[in-house]
Amino acid sequence: MRSDPTPTPRSLVERFYGEVWNRGDEQAARALLHLRFRFRGSLGLTADDVDGFLAYVRSVRAALADYRCTIEDLIEGPNRVAARMTFSGLHRGELLGVSATDRTVSWAGAAFFTIDDDRIADLWVLGDLDNLRRQLAPSPA
Repeated sequence: MRSDPTPTPRSLVERFYGEVWNRGDEQAARALLHLRFRFRGSLGLTADDVDGFLAYVRSVRAALADYRCTIEDLIEGPNRVAARMTFSGLHRGELLGVSATDRTVSWAGAAFFTIDDDRIADLWVLGDLDNLRRQLAPSPA
Protein backbone atom coordinates (compact mmCIF):
# COMPACT_ATOMS: atom_id res chain seq x y z
CA MET A 1 0.00 0.00 0.00
CA ARG A 2 1.42 3.38 -1.04
CA SER A 3 1.23 6.20 1.48
CA ASP A 4 1.26 9.82 0.40
CA PRO A 5 4.04 11.98 1.77
CA THR A 6 3.21 14.41 4.54
CA PRO A 7 1.84 17.56 2.93
CA THR A 8 3.90 20.71 3.23
CA PRO A 9 2.25 23.90 4.45
CA ARG A 10 2.74 25.29 0.91
CA SER A 11 1.00 22.33 -0.73
CA LEU A 12 -1.95 22.62 1.68
CA VAL A 13 -2.43 26.29 0.78
CA GLU A 14 -2.05 25.65 -2.95
CA ARG A 15 -4.67 22.88 -2.77
CA PHE A 16 -6.92 25.07 -0.61
CA TYR A 17 -7.10 27.78 -3.26
CA GLY A 18 -7.05 25.50 -6.30
CA GLU A 19 -9.58 22.94 -5.11
CA VAL A 20 -11.72 24.65 -2.48
CA TRP A 21 -12.04 28.22 -3.75
CA ASN A 22 -11.44 27.92 -7.49
CA ARG A 23 -13.42 24.68 -7.97
CA GLY A 24 -15.78 24.81 -5.00
CA ASP A 25 -14.82 21.30 -3.90
CA GLU A 26 -16.35 20.85 -0.45
CA GLN A 27 -14.96 17.34 -0.04
CA ALA A 28 -11.45 18.74 -0.53
CA ALA A 29 -12.22 21.41 2.09
CA ARG A 30 -13.18 18.75 4.61
CA ALA A 31 -9.92 16.89 3.89
CA LEU A 32 -7.71 20.00 4.12
CA LEU A 33 -9.29 21.84 7.05
CA HIS A 34 -8.79 21.00 10.71
CA LEU A 35 -11.93 19.98 12.62
CA ARG A 36 -11.45 23.09 14.79
CA PHE A 37 -10.86 25.37 11.77
CA ARG A 38 -11.22 29.10 12.47
CA PHE A 39 -11.68 31.68 9.73
CA ARG A 40 -11.82 35.44 9.41
CA GLY A 41 -12.50 36.56 5.84
CA SER A 42 -11.72 39.82 4.10
CA LEU A 43 -15.42 40.39 3.37
CA GLY A 44 -16.18 40.44 7.10
CA LEU A 45 -17.39 36.94 7.93
CA THR A 46 -15.94 34.83 10.70
CA ALA A 47 -16.49 31.11 11.13
CA ASP A 48 -15.50 28.75 13.91
CA ASP A 49 -16.01 25.54 11.99
CA VAL A 50 -15.77 23.99 8.55
CA ASP A 51 -19.52 24.17 7.88
CA GLY A 52 -19.66 27.92 8.58
CA PHE A 53 -16.68 28.44 6.29
CA LEU A 54 -18.26 26.38 3.50
CA ALA A 55 -21.43 28.50 3.71
CA TYR A 56 -19.20 31.54 3.13
CA VAL A 57 -17.49 29.88 0.15
CA ARG A 58 -20.89 29.12 -1.39
CA SER A 59 -22.08 32.71 -0.91
CA VAL A 60 -18.97 34.25 -2.48
CA ARG A 61 -19.01 31.83 -5.41
CA ALA A 62 -22.75 32.58 -5.93
CA ALA A 63 -22.11 36.33 -5.98
CA LEU A 64 -19.03 36.10 -8.21
CA ALA A 65 -19.25 33.83 -11.23
CA ASP A 66 -15.92 32.41 -12.39
CA TYR A 67 -14.47 33.30 -8.98
CA ARG A 68 -10.69 32.87 -8.91
CA CYS A 69 -8.08 33.12 -6.21
CA THR A 70 -4.65 33.59 -7.73
CA ILE A 71 -1.59 33.11 -5.56
CA GLU A 72 0.93 35.81 -6.41
CA ASP A 73 3.49 34.94 -3.72
CA LEU A 74 3.86 32.49 -0.82
CA ILE A 75 6.10 32.60 2.22
CA GLU A 76 6.26 29.32 4.13
CA GLY A 77 7.38 28.49 7.65
CA PRO A 78 7.20 25.22 9.59
CA ASN A 79 3.51 25.69 10.50
CA ARG A 80 2.64 29.03 8.91
CA VAL A 81 2.08 30.34 5.40
CA ALA A 82 1.52 33.89 4.20
CA ALA A 83 0.09 34.40 0.72
CA ARG A 84 -0.23 37.52 -1.41
CA MET A 85 -3.35 37.05 -3.50
CA THR A 86 -5.52 38.41 -6.28
CA PHE A 87 -9.25 37.65 -6.03
CA SER A 88 -11.53 38.09 -9.04
CA GLY A 89 -14.89 37.20 -10.53
CA LEU A 90 -17.91 38.35 -12.49
CA HIS A 91 -20.35 40.17 -10.18
CA ARG A 92 -23.60 38.21 -10.70
CA GLY A 93 -25.19 38.39 -7.23
CA GLU A 94 -25.35 40.55 -4.14
CA LEU A 95 -21.93 41.33 -2.71
CA LEU A 96 -21.18 43.81 0.09
CA GLY A 97 -24.82 44.90 -0.13
CA VAL A 98 -24.55 45.70 -3.86
CA SER A 99 -26.82 43.97 -6.38
CA ALA A 100 -25.28 42.35 -9.45
CA THR A 101 -23.49 44.73 -11.82
CA ASP A 102 -22.31 42.12 -14.36
CA ARG A 103 -18.83 43.67 -14.10
CA THR A 104 -15.62 41.75 -13.67
CA VAL A 105 -14.03 42.77 -10.37
CA SER A 106 -10.57 42.11 -9.01
CA TRP A 107 -8.87 43.05 -5.76
CA ALA A 108 -5.66 42.31 -3.87
CA GLY A 109 -5.41 40.54 -0.57
CA ALA A 110 -3.20 38.73 1.89
CA ALA A 111 -3.92 35.49 3.71
CA PHE A 112 -2.26 34.13 6.84
CA PHE A 113 -2.52 30.41 7.57
CA THR A 114 -1.69 28.30 10.62
CA ILE A 115 -1.15 24.58 10.07
CA ASP A 116 -1.78 21.95 12.78
CA ASP A 117 -1.75 18.15 12.39
CA ASP A 118 -1.12 18.49 8.63
CA ARG A 119 -4.32 20.51 8.15
CA ILE A 120 -5.20 24.17 7.91
CA ALA A 121 -6.31 25.18 11.40
CA ASP A 122 -6.63 28.95 11.16
CA LEU A 123 -6.97 31.48 8.35
CA TRP A 124 -7.09 35.25 8.52
CA VAL A 125 -7.60 37.14 5.23
CA LEU A 126 -7.23 40.86 4.52
CA GLY A 127 -8.49 42.34 1.26
CA ASP A 128 -8.44 45.73 -0.45
CA LEU A 129 -12.17 46.29 0.03
CA ASP A 130 -11.95 50.00 -0.84
CA ASN A 131 -10.84 49.02 -4.33
CA LEU A 132 -13.58 46.38 -4.56
CA ARG A 133 -16.27 48.85 -3.44
CA ARG A 134 -15.11 51.37 -6.09
CA GLN A 135 -15.54 48.68 -8.75
CA LEU A 136 -19.04 47.85 -7.48
CA ALA A 137 -20.15 51.50 -7.29
CA PRO A 138 -22.69 52.75 -9.84
CA SER A 139 -21.17 54.13 -13.02
CA PRO A 140 -21.53 57.89 -13.48
CA ALA A 141 -24.37 58.78 -15.83
